[in-house]
Amino acid sequence: MAAEAYCVKCKTKRQIKDAVQITMKNGRPATEGKCPECGTKMFKIGAAS
Repeated sequence: MAAEAYCVKCKTKRQIKDAVQITMKNGRPATEGKCPECGTKMFKIGAAS
């Protein structure tokens, strides 16, 4: 799974490390993980493609 999200700390789009598919409280799918460079939590709403 090669999901990409915006890292707020690095201010760039990066591949999500240790990406995990989750379901939010409202039932929508999302992907969360960590930035491979700085370790900050990354989050992307929507199904991973």
